[in-house]
Amino acid sequence: MTTLLYGRPPVVFDPPGDAIQTSPLIPDSAALEAQEPGSADSIMIYAPPGVLERRYVLALALKALKVGGRLDVMALKDKGGSRLAKELKAFGVEVAETAKAHHRRCIVIRPETVEGLDEAIAAGEPQIVPGLEAWSQPGVFAWDRIDPGSALLAEHLPAMKGEGIDLGCGYGALSIVVLRSPAVSKLKMVDLDRRAIQAARRNIEDDRAKVWWSDARTLEAKGDKDFVVSNPPFHDGGAEDRRLGQAFIRKAAELLKKGGVAWVVANRHLPYEAELNAAFKRVRLVAEAGGYKLFEAVK
Repeated sequence: MTTLLYGRPPVVFDPPGDAIQTSPLIPDSAALEAQEPGSADSIMIYAPPGVLERRYVLALALKALKVGGRLDVMALKDKGGSRLAKELKAFGVEVAETAKAHHRRCIVIRPETVEGLDEAIAAGEPQIVPGLEAWSQPGVFAWDRIDPGSALLAEHLPAMKGEGIDLGCGYGALSIVVLRSPAVSKLKMVDLDRRAIQAARRNIEDDRAKVWWSDARTLEAKGDKDFVVSNPPFHDGGAEDRRLGQAFIRKAAELLKKGGVAWVVANRHLPYEAELNAAFKRVRLVAEAGGYKLFEAVK
């Protein structure tokens, strides 16, 4: 029996031990997109909050299910859960819905005929975003725009030199700016999202850049990098978690050699100053604008 999982839920519906994880946010997991049509007996999804991404995932799941296979989907009520049943019914399937602990759960038994899968999949696939002229995909952080924090960092970032790393590179917006400096010898780009990594590989054709699908917090740190740039995430599963950014700051310090510099941008309300001052010898507030603050920190 083939069971597929998708997402990083706070509650797991007792999946079997041989279930296949297909979340793009778990490094080295399989891809839901790569599953053969009609190959899965059951699929369990903790649905993402974005509409295009969620409909894309639901359509991929229904396509991968065997006729008679079971789809379980859960989401927080205020993160798409209230629309789950309606979105599933739009595919022409019958839906059983329950509510518990601020979540909505829907169960679908895959019928012979399902409607609108190709359209939903096409809307959520990797694409060149007009205006950005770069590859991205719904579900990637700031997938269809330049994030204001990244824009602030890019505006003030001096020409980097030596070997560095972009922690949480996304589709590569900051790395493109970094690589404009001919003095950069190597740039490691790291992100937790497989979709971001795939987009970054398409957006950056530079032999100095290497892209890694990994959790930045678990990187091996040799203390040999000249610079780090980062716009750290501060949401986990849709909920704010300032510990993420604090962990990125500690990792940046571990990665740098003595005298190395980290450029870190953060939302103004996040209290990262104490973590920066504990991890670095010298910290400078470079700029504040648009609800963001930019720091230069020297090890």
